[in-house]
Amino acid sequence: MRGGLERWKRGVDSRGVRQAISYALEGTCDAHRQHSPGVDALEAYGAASGSTVSRFIVANGVITSDELTARSLRVWLTGHDPVTGEERGHQRLSPDADLLLDGTLNHPKSYSIAALLHPELATEFEALQDRLRARILLTWQTELNARRGPGGLVREEITRIEVVELQHRRSRALDPHIHRHLWLSIKVLGVDGKWSNLDSRVAMKLHTVVNAEGELAARTDPAWIDALARHGYTLDDTGEIAELAGAVRPVSRRSAQIEGNRARLIAEWSAAHGGSAPSVEVLQQIDRRAWAVSRPSKPTDLDEAAWEARVRDEITAIDPSLTTLRATIQVAAIDPHAVDLDLLAAQAVVDADERSTSCGGRFSVFDIRAGAIRALSRTGVVAERDLLDGVIAEITERATRSVYRLVSDGPPPHVKAFMATETVRAKVRLAGRLDVLARPGRSLLPDELHRLAPNADLSALDASQSGAACAIAGTDGLVTVTGPAGAGKTTMLRAAFAALASQRRRMLVVAPTRKAASVASREVGAAASSIHGLLSDHGYRWGTDEAGAKVWTRLRMGEVDPSTGAVYGGPTQYALRSRDRIVVDEAGMVDLQTANVLVELAIEQGVGLAFVGDTHQALPVGHAGAMSSAIRHANAAVELDTVHRFRDPDYAALTLRLRDAGDRERALVVAGELAEHGHVDRVEHHNAARERMIDAYFDWHARGKRVTLVSGTNAAADAINDAIQQRRVDQGELDVRVAAWGLWQQRILVGDTV
Repeated sequence: MRGGLERWKRGVDSRGVRQAISYALEGTCDAHRQHSPGVDALEAYGAASGSTVSRFIVANGVITSDELTARSLRVWLTGHDPVTGEERGHQRLSPDADLLLDGTLNHPKSYSIAALLHPELATEFEALQDRLRARILLTWQTELNARRGPGGLVREEITRIEVVELQHRRSRALDPHIHRHLWLSIKVLGVDGKWSNLDSRVAMKLHTVVNAEGELAARTDPAWIDALARHGYTLDDTGEIAELAGAVRPVSRRSAQIEGNRARLIAEWSAAHGGSAPSVEVLQQIDRRAWAVSRPSKPTDLDEAAWEARVRDEITAIDPSLTTLRATIQVAAIDPHAVDLDLLAAQAVVDADERSTSCGGRFSVFDIRAGAIRALSRTGVVAERDLLDGVIAEITERATRSVYRLVSDGPPPHVKAFMATETVRAKVRLAGRLDVLARPGRSLLPDELHRLAPNADLSALDASQSGAACAIAGTDGLVTVTGPAGAGKTTMLRAAFAALASQRRRMLVVAPTRKAASVASREVGAAASSIHGLLSDHGYRWGTDEAGAKVWTRLRMGEVDPSTGAVYGGPTQYALRSRDRIVVDEAGMVDLQTANVLVELAIEQGVGLAFVGDTHQALPVGHAGAMSSAIRHANAAVELDTVHRFRDPDYAALTLRLRDAGDRERALVVAGELAEHGHVDRVEHHNAARERMIDAYFDWHARGKRVTLVSGTNAAADAINDAIQQRRVDQGELDVRVAAWGLWQQRILVGDTV
C-alpha cells in the first residue's frame, strides 16, 4: 500500500477546522461527490445537515460506528464529544496544535482501473478496504499511546480511539483513483479513564506497519485474490495487476495533462476577476472543463455514468484488449506453514535496513515487523489475515535476534534501537581499512606546487584551495577535501593534476555517476570513470543475495563472469600503479559498501585516495557515513572555506550558512533570508509546487538556459516529466507519431531530451 500519514493542524483562528470540514464534506479529492456545502458556506453548518461522514469507535478491541453531520464533525474535530459536547481533556489552542492524523489507504492504480471495468471487482475491492480498515483501527488502538505529564514524557496505554473515514473514487484530475482517508482523532482515552492527546510521533513511526498491512491484504486476502482470478487477473512483483499495469502510466499521463489544464484555467479565471480566488462552485466548473479539454467531445457537465463510460473509452483506446473479458485462472497458493522462516527473517532485516539510510542505519521493532509482513506478502501465501499473526510474530522474532541492539534494555517498539549486523560490520570494516590506507606521507610545500605545476594558474587559488592541491599531489595515503558548491574544487583539482603529472604519477577521477565522471574529466583533464566502472574493471560485481541484500563480489583472474559468460582476464581500462592518486569526486554520495571495496582496491594496488565532496549535500542511495569516516581517518583533511561561484558575495555567504545552519533558531533566520530575497516560492499545496516547477522549467527553457528540477520521490518526478512532455506536445515541440518506451511505460518522443 502506498499511503502516508499527515498531520492536520488547528491553524490560525481555527482555520484548520473549517478546512477539514470542507475537505470531508465537499471532497477535494473527488470533485463530483454529492455534497453541496463549500468553503463559503462553512459558517452555516446547518446547510450541510444532510451530509454525513462515518465515525468508527474502537474501544478495548471492539469496533462500532455511527454517522457525523457537519455540525457534529466540527465538535469532534475540536476535541469534544460529538454527541454530548463534553470536552475531552486539555485543549491545545495554538495554531500548531494537531487536530487529527490523516492516514491514506492508497492501493496500486490498476486496482481502480479494474474496479471501473468490472462491477464485481469494485464490490470486492471495497470489501478488501473494509477488512484492511478494521485491521488498521485495531492496530492503532493496541500499538499507540497517549502522552502525559511535562513535555509529554509519560506514556499511557489507550483503550479507545475514534476515526472518521472518507471514501474517494477519483483524484482531483478525475482519473480513477479509489482511496480512503482515515482521520485519527488526536484525542484518545487512556486506561485510567482520562482523555488526553495521542503521541503522534509513535503514530508516524508505526505507519510503516500500516502500509505493510495494506500490501499484505492486497497480495494474500483470499476473497480478493479469488475475485481477481475469476477475471483472469494476477499480481506482478510490484503489486500491480499484471494484465492492467500497462494502462497505469498512460492514464496517469492524462491526469498530469488535466492538472496542467486546471492550473491554466484557474490562472485565467483569476486574471479576469482582479486576482481573486475562484469559489468552490467555480472550481467544480473548472474541474469539468479541465477534464474535458482535448477529448472528442466536451460536455458541460458530467454524471457518474458519463464519467465511467468516458474513462472506459480512454482505456480501450490505450489497448483494446484491456476491456476484453478474460478466462478464469487457477491460483496456486502457498501454505503459510511451508515458508522458509529464516529466509523471510533475513528479508525483513534487509527491508528495515534499506529503509533506515536516512536514520544512520538505525531501525525499530516496528520497522522489523513491517519488513516481516512485506516479506511474507511476497511468498504467494493466500490466507485469512488472522491465520498469519503467528507466522509474522515468528519472522519478527527471528529477525530481531539476528540484528545488533544499540541499547542494553528492551526499547519501546517505535525507538530505532537496532542496526543490521552487516551494516555494523561494514562500518567497522571501513574504519579498519581506512586506517591501513592512511599511511603517513606529506603534503607538497607551496613552492613545490609552483615548481611542479608551472603552467597552472595558481594565482587564482586561495589559501585553502592551495592547501588542498598540495595534499592531493603529496604522498599521504588518505586525503579528504570538503567544501560547499562553488568553493573551487575543480580549479584546485586542475592544479593537483598538473603537479602529479610532473611527478610521473597519474590521477584517476572517479564519481558516483558516469556523467559526473565525464564532466570531471573534461574540466580537470585527468582520466575519469564512474566508481562502478573502475570497480567492474578490477573484477568487482554488484548484485543481490538470496535475501535481497545488495552485495559486492569479486571475480579472480581466470574465473567466468556469470553475467556475460566471458572469462575475466584482469583490468583493461583502468590499470593502476603504485603511487597513483584516485580522486573520488562528489564523495559525499558514495555509500558505505562501495567505499569499502574502493578502499580495499586502493590498499591492494598501493595507490592513494582523495575524497572530495561535501557531507552536507546529497546523500548516497545506500548507507551514508563513508565520507565522514574518511575525514576522521585522513592524514590530511582540508576544508575549502570560500565560495567563488557566485557574483553576489552576500548570496555566497548565505549558501554557507544554509549548508550548516546549526540550531533551529539560526535555521529560521537563514530561511527568512532566503524568502526575503526571493529564493523561495511559497505555495499552498504540493500540486501548486509542482506547477510552479513546471512553469520555471519552461521559463528557463525559453531563455535558452538549462534547469534541473529535483523532487522528493520518483513518482513526483514521473508526474513532472509527464506534465512537461505533454505541454511540449500541446505546443507542437514534440512529435507524437513516433514513440519509444522506456522503463515503467515511460513514453519517449521525437524531440525529447533524455
